[in-house]
Amino acid sequence: MKTTIEELSKEIELIKNRNKKVEADKNWETSWTRKILLFVFTYLAIGLYINAIGVEKPWLNAVIPSIGFLLSTLTLPFFKNLWKKYFFKR
Repeated sequence: MKTTIEELSKEIELIKNRNKKVEADKNWETSWTRKILLFVFTYLAIGLYINAIGVEKPWLNAVIPSIGFLLSTLTLPFFKNLWKKYFFKR
């Protein structure tokens, strides 16, 4: 079976489009927009839960776990690099 230049060109275009999507996904994973949204959604979810169970000052009490979650997302790249260096074997 012979592959034509046109078929190869289409395959290359598909690969380029996939690479653009992968690159956008990687940029999203490390973006501050994502980190801020994670903080806000975590804060809202914890605040609503704490409010529902009747804890005093639920919105103030929701700050600490939300900051903790944000800090965990900030340190993950560091630990990911350590894992890749010392534990990940191909």
